[in-house]
Formats: sequence, C-alpha cells, structure tokens
Amino acid sequence: MGVPSFYRWLIERYPLILQDVIEEEPLDAKVRVDTSKPNPNGVEYDNLYLDMNGIIHPCFHPEDRASPTTFSEVFQCMFDYIDRLFVMVRPRKLLFLAIDGVAPRAKMNQQRSRRFRAAKDAAEAAAEEERLRQEFESQGKRLPPKLDSQVFDSNVITPGTEFMSTLSFALQYYIHVRLNSDPGWKNIKVILSDANVPGEGEHKIMSYIRLQKNHPGYNPNTCHCLYGLDADLIMLALATHEVHISILREVVFTPGEQDKCFLCGQLGHRAADCEGKVKRKAGDLFDKSETNVVVKKPYQFVNIWTLPEYLEHDMQIPNSQLQKHLDRIIDDFVFICFFVGNDFLPHMPTLEIREGAIELLMSVYKKEFGSSASYLSNGSKLNLKNVEHFIQAVGLYENNIFQRRAQNHQRQSERFSRDRAQSSRNCNYDPVVQLDSLVEVSDSLRPSLEDNTSVANVETEYNIKEEEIDNSEELKFKLKKLLREKSDGFSSGKGEEDKVRLGVQGWRERYYEEKFIAKTIEEMEQIRKDVVLKYTEGLCWIMHYYYHGVCSWNWFYPYHYAPFASDLKCLDKLDIKFELGSPFKPFNQLLAVLPSASAHALPECFRKLMTDPNSPIAEFYPPDFEIDMNGKRYSWQGIAKLPFIEEQRLLDAAAKVEHSLTKEEVRRNSVLSDMLFVVSSHPLAELIRSLSSRTIKLSNKEREIATEKIDPGLSEGMNGYLALCGGDSQPSSFRSPIEGMEDVLANQVICAIYKLPDDLRGTDIARPPPGVVLPKKTVQLADLKGGANLWHEDGDRRRAPAKIIKIKRYNPQGSITGDRLGKAAHRLVLQTIDSQPGKTHINSEPALCPNTIFHNIQVTKKVASFRGSVVQKKHPQCELALKKNRSHQSEFTEEKTAFRKRKEKEKRGRNLANRRDRAKNEQQGNKGESNLENKRRRSEVNEDNRLEHKRPRPTEERNINSEGKEENKCAQAELTEEEKNAKRKLKKRRRQKKDI
Repeated sequence: MGVPSFYRWLIERYPLILQDVIEEEPLDAKVRVDTSKPNPNGVEYDNLYLDMNGIIHPCFHPEDRASPTTFSEVFQCMFDYIDRLFVMVRPRKLLFLAIDGVAPRAKMNQQRSRRFRAAKDAAEAAAEEERLRQEFESQGKRLPPKLDSQVFDSNVITPGTEFMSTLSFALQYYIHVRLNSDPGWKNIKVILSDANVPGEGEHKIMSYIRLQKNHPGYNPNTCHCLYGLDADLIMLALATHEVHISILREVVFTPGEQDKCFLCGQLGHRAADCEGKVKRKAGDLFDKSETNVVVKKPYQFVNIWTLPEYLEHDMQIPNSQLQKHLDRIIDDFVFICFFVGNDFLPHMPTLEIREGAIELLMSVYKKEFGSSASYLSNGSKLNLKNVEHFIQAVGLYENNIFQRRAQNHQRQSERFSRDRAQSSRNCNYDPVVQLDSLVEVSDSLRPSLEDNTSVANVETEYNIKEEEIDNSEELKFKLKKLLREKSDGFSSGKGEEDKVRLGVQGWRERYYEEKFIAKTIEEMEQIRKDVVLKYTEGLCWIMHYYYHGVCSWNWFYPYHYAPFASDLKCLDKLDIKFELGSPFKPFNQLLAVLPSASAHALPECFRKLMTDPNSPIAEFYPPDFEIDMNGKRYSWQGIAKLPFIEEQRLLDAAAKVEHSLTKEEVRRNSVLSDMLFVVSSHPLAELIRSLSSRTIKLSNKEREIATEKIDPGLSEGMNGYLALCGGDSQPSSFRSPIEGMEDVLANQVICAIYKLPDDLRGTDIARPPPGVVLPKKTVQLADLKGGANLWHEDGDRRRAPAKIIKIKRYNPQGSITGDRLGKAAHRLVLQTIDSQPGKTHINSEPALCPNTIFHNIQVTKKVASFRGSVVQKKHPQCELALKKNRSHQSEFTEEKTAFRKRKEKEKRGRNLANRRDRAKNEQQGNKGESNLENKRRRSEVNEDNRLEHKRPRPTEERNINSEGKEENKCAQAELTEEEKNAKRKLKKRRRQKKDI
C-alpha cells in the first residue's frame, strides 16, 4: 500500500511490536542449516507466506551487490533469499509463494504511473550517462565497455512477460529441489500462486487465510508469519483478526544509518555534502584482502498480536465508563489509515503522515466517538453517516494545517536559497576529490621489472583494470548526484509556481480551477459532487477489498486529485453499487500499464498497438507527459498526468490481434490456478493419486473440471479442493530451467491444482473463535507515547520523533526489567537521598511492588506512588505533620535567620585570619613553609565550608591573635556542645517538611 512513512510511524509509536530475529548461521558454507530443529526465536510457526514481489525487486536490482545481467542470476539470488527466510521462520505445515497477478483496474492507475515514470527516468539516466561517457573519453579516462543485460528494464516484472513465465518454472524447479533433499521441507505443503493467477500477491495470501476460517478442522491457534515489504501487510493482517500472526521485515531504520550517503554508501555525511568516494591507496594495490563482503541485513518480527493492545489504550478515552468493542476499534483504525495513503485513491491534500496526520485522525476519533457506542465501520461495510461526521471534524483543522505547511515551505525555500548563494560565493573551492591524483603507485612498492617481466605485465593489466573500475565508480557517483539534483525542485531552483496557495483565502476555488479545470462556480460544484461520489465509492471499495476481496474488477477512480476533507458531505445520501466484472488477461494488462518504451515485453503483434502512430489506442502511450509537483520537493513525489485507459477500446483493439499469438504466448495470456506440491509420502499424495485413477478414463476437459474435497484431517487443518494438473502429476525427473544447475532426478514430489474453499462468511463483526488461546498482554498504559501537541498546534518547534535504539540484552532469570526496573531505580534514588533507620530495603518485595498491599507498616509509610510521570509520596500522618509545620513556621524562620548571620560572621573572621597569616609568612621569607602552611589552611577552610550546613556556628566573636587558632577550636567545641539540642530540632523539622 502506498503509505509513505507509515511503517516508521508505527514502530516509533508502538515499539513493543518489534522482535529481533535470531538467525542461525551454518558452520560450513557447503552445509545447509537443519531447519527441522526447533526455531531459535522461541516460536514455532505453522505457515509461512511470501509476497514474492518483495523478493523479486531486491534481487532484480540489489543495493548491496553487483547488478545481475541474466535472468539465471536473478533466480539464483531469489533461491538464496527464500532459503534465508525459511531458516529464520521454519514453517511446520505450509509454505505459500504468491506472485502478483493481474490487479484490479483500481490498482492499474498506480501501476501505469509507476511504469511510465520508470521508463522516463531510465531514458533520462541513459542520456546523462552517455554524455558523461563522452566527457570521460575526451579527458582520456578509460571506462569498461557497456555490457548487454537481460535485466535492463524492471518493467518486465509484470504479469504476462517472458520473464514472469520463466520465473514460474524456476520456482517450480526450486520447490522440487528442496522437497526432494531438505529434511526441513519433508512434511510441509507448498502452494505456488504465480503471475497467471489474478490478484495481488498479498491479497491472494489474505484470501487463503480468510477463507480457511469457519471451516471444520481449522485450528484457531495456527501461527502465521508473512514476509513482504509493503506497509499494507500490517493493515491486512489486522483485518483478518487472526490472533497469532507476525510479519517478517528487514530492518530498514538502523541506528547510525540516518547519516549514510546514498551516493557513495559511506557513513557520516548526507548526499548533499558528498565529496565522492576516495579510491584505494597505492599501497593497497595488491592487497587481496579487499574483497566485496556482502553484509547481511538484520530482520525483525512485527508481532501483530501486540498491536491491538496498544490500540486498546490509544483509541479509547482513559477511565471511560463505556468500554468499546476492541475488534471494531481495530476495523476503524484500519479504515482511518486509508486517508493517509493507499494504492487506489490519490492522496488527500489535507493529511500527511510527516505532519502528524495519523495522530490527528486518532485524536478526532477519540473526541467524536470515544464516549459513544458508534463506529465508522461494521466489518467491510461503512457507516457513511458516521464517516461524514468524522471527516467533517477533521476538515475543521484544514486551514490551520495549510497555513503551517505554507510557513514551513517558505522557510525551507529561503534556506535553500541562502545555501545556493553561499555555494556560489565559494565556487573557487572544488570539494570533489580529484581521483586521478590518487592512482599513482609508489616506486618503492612496485615489483622490479628487471626481476620478473611477467609480474610487470600482470601489474600493468591490473592497473588498467583498476583504473577502469575506479573511473566507472566515479561516473556512477556523478550520475547519481546529477540525477538527484535534477529531481530536487529546491536545490535545482526549478520548482513550479504554486498557483493554488493552500492556506491563503480562496484556496478551495483555486484548487478546483487549477486541478480540475473548473471555470465557473456551477461547474466547480458539479465537479466537486462527482469527485466526492467517486472518492466515497473508492473508500467503500477498499474496505471491501481488505475484508472480503474484490467487489469489482473494473471500478477505478477517474481523477488525478482527491477532494478536501471538508468536501465530503451528504455521504449517507449517495447511491453506491458495484458490479463484479472480470479481471483483464495478462497481455491486456500489459497494454494498460506499460509505456511504449517497454513494448519489447509484449508479443510482436501487440507491440504495434503501442508504437504505431496509426494504432486505435496510440493516444494511451504519450512519448512525454506532465508531472505536477503539487507542492512537493522531489519529482518522484509529483503526480504523473497520464490519460486514463478506456477499457472497451483497449479490449477491442487487443481482440483483433490475439489470433496471431503462438501456443506459448497463448499460455502466457491465460488465467491459471494455484499449484500444490507435496512429497509422495505425504497423506495428501494418496488423495491426488486416487483422484488421478478415478478420472483416467475421462476426457481432458472432464479431468480439468473434476475436483476432490480436501479432508482437513489429512492436510493438518487446510480446507479446499484438489484438481489434476494438465500433465504428469509426478514426473520421474524435473529439468532445470537455470543454466549451471542440475536436473532433479528420482523425483519424489507430486503436484496438483489447489482451489480455495467456499466462503463461509459469518457476521461481519469479528469475534475470537472458540478454542483460541490469547497471548499474554504485555502493553501497559505507561508504554504509550503521546501527550504532545498536534503538528499544526506545535508553533515553530520542529517535530523531533524519538529515535529507537534497540540493544540486544539478555536478562538472567529472576531479574526485573522495563517499567518495574525504572520504578525501583527511582525509589532507590529517593531513599538514598532521604535515608533513615527503619526503612524497608530497596530490593525487598514490598519495595519492588508498590501496588501490592503488605502488612509491613514501614513500607506503607514510605513507598512512593506513581501516576503517569508524577511521583506522589504517601504518608499516613501527612495531615498531622502539616498542622505541626504550620504551628512551628514562625519559630523555624527566626532560627534560620540567626543561623545565617552566625555563618556570615564566622566567614569574615576566617578571611581576616588568613590575610594576617599570609602577611606574616611573607615577612619571614620562608616561601616553602609558607606555601605549605597556606595549603593546609586553605584545606581547613574548605573543610569548614563543606561542613557548615552540618554544624551550628559560635555566637561569640573569635579572638584573633597568634594563638587564635587554638582558641577558635576550643570555642567551636564548646558551642557545638551547647547547641546540640537546637541542632537536633532543626534537622527533625527539616526532615518533616521534606516528607510532607
């Protein structure tokens, strides 16, 4: 789901949902980890679901290694990727591999925008690279030749392409290899849903989980783990209301990585301050230890079962008599997050996550619905009257939000203008490292040419190769920096003029005039009503999609821009209906989402529809298009104003050329089903063989229709239907589609078609199923991070979210941690400062558990109580002590004044004595003894000053003479003895006042 910064917001606000993955490493690189052993993370997962597009893209264009040049290299990288995930999770029952198939029409608008922009960016990058290459050649810099690559266009990661078809066969081969050889795979079922199965990968996974519920034999305590990079996996997981579900993700926000330069990959500076990657030193020329070691990224589990505990505290009014239904609160939370971003509707201009949009939505929800039994949704159905009430309350903040945003934008623009002016004044200084000056090799480090001519030749070749590599790195660095600067509207100074000026009076009329080309007030009102209708339809469509699947394959939002929050009025009067329709064929989707630059991904007969100027749909593929920055800084944040596809025209044009497809192309353009793989010893294998023997005499069409219902007792709780594959269910061998990998011989894997069970949908209101074991609650009210002002109420202060620094710490058994440890530490400080006999030991059970009632009277008198961040000390005699303190207030003030006067008088006497002693020592001329005596006296004075607050001062004036020191000591001792009782009283009253 297109929710920028949502995952970061989530883990910063709810940090206890994260759990670091403990990953077991093999002792030998040639020996695989035994995944049949218990999971070191302490949780035994039943099912592992992989959103394969979150694996395909990182392997297609990796960040931590050299880019692959062939499909085989991509597939090998994917196999290693899946192996690593399998070792972390170790599923015991099911592995589900889901690849994105043909998406609903509502998603195609976003896919079309992404792919057109990717092609445009690739063309600009290629032109700039060619210009830089010519510049380098003119300077005499060697560059390695450009290599031909199969992976030059990432747009081939779309259903229907040759790459996706080959990927399906590669994954089938991988499944056969692992089931035949790995003991950890022996007892599991593997389902492969490839690109020919309609639907997005994550939604195919959720359909499987959702439809298994309410069927006999399903275990409500099944432990699920999902892997994927999209933020909408979190929302989808919440929408299932499954109790035991986790999401596996890479750690994307590592402490210390915030200042990592994306241009050169070095830490300590940003891309704006990058000076280039310095080459290796000359002495390191033959250092073979300098190898490209790939550092594995760490992973984390996002435990979804902890998130409802947070929402239970965060979405309700504290101490409210009305306790709302938690599952319905979760549904409402999922819904309100749609307003900050999704893949099916454009972004609403009112709300931005970076501007505290989710905090605002939650605050409005608690204010408007926290004290009532009303909800925004009922499962997949929206209460439009309540939705209107909610969004209108949000709309009240629009003007303040726009004004604050305009101020920030102006301040940022002025800062960049100053930076540009400063850089222009310092133009004589070139911070870029001159790489050519660092490549010379010291003569003392060169091997002698006379000793060994072959070594010199090797060195010469090595130097040439190193020079080419270094020049190539310099070219990549300059290209990245150049493209970055071109996409930055502030630094390039090419930002578009903001004609709407949100926050300035009249912004609503200017918005509809500029974005929707509305000229008159009547036209604006008509367009506004239609935009509100389509946007509300979109909200209803998304809610149904997340909870029950697609309600219409053909619906889409027909505008590039969204309405304002305050525009959503009269929603309960709208007539909203959907028709299911049918998904596009793969080639038709390629025509709908790919630009003409990616026409090579389609069959020859379809390419002409995209590239021929006389094609009936040629206008769908503009060679260039406008990008509306819409107040954003970077071009990739802007809106690509592409023409919308007219579905019927596209389908008619495609139907005229389909007859020219080859047999293989027809298969690529067909709609297929999920495939199930098990070893021949699995209980389901006998069911597949039985189905094959029963239908052996039927025709091919009849065999395809014949199905067998799965017995959940044989499948460990899985429901559904089995059908036969088109070919041999268990071939004796499986040919490798990847160069360099061996064929599978003596195959023991059997395959069948898997179909989902019937939808036994009960009530829309989710309730915990019978027999479910709820996890132990770990979140308390004190764990919430809140209380700060909303973004638009925050004045000129910048938002500075707390950084999460997770440190692995292994606590011994019986130790105390977390909030309990913090409270104990606070009590330790209080008792250390105010120590007295008879207090309870800080490590005793009563002191560590202040909320528990004990029979120890001393503890009940002295233990502090905690309410939020305020510490209040309870004392059973506090009222009596307060009365005593009032009666002695005047007496205490007089004694305090007398004590201060005595202190000042004694200090003046000591200073006079010190001055006379120093004068006497100077006259005697004994410098060494004088210094020693002065040091001793100064130390005595310092000691007296340190103890001043602990002893009363004498009332008589000191007699200063040659024996003054001895007389002062005696007087001090006599006075201390006389005022001992007064000292005790004073300390007692101070202690009573402090306790109060």
